[in-house]
Amino acid sequence: MKPAELKSSTVDELRAKEADLRKELFNLRFQQATGEIENPKRIWAVRKDIARLLTVITEKKKEGGK
Repeated sequence: MKPAELKSSTVDELRAKEADLRKELFNLRFQQATGEIENPKRIWAVRKDIARLLTVITEKKKEGGK
């Protein structure tokens, strides 16, 4: 997920993507705890994607306030 494609989305769409990623992260952590995880690096990638989303959401809120 690249920041350029995120910036073209609305805040509501970004919030929906964030919710989906948080559910995926929960499931990955659950798989890790039970030892069933296939790709442990996916946890790292999902966390970074959530951080990118939150950064873009914050930027959009600041732009809207000007």
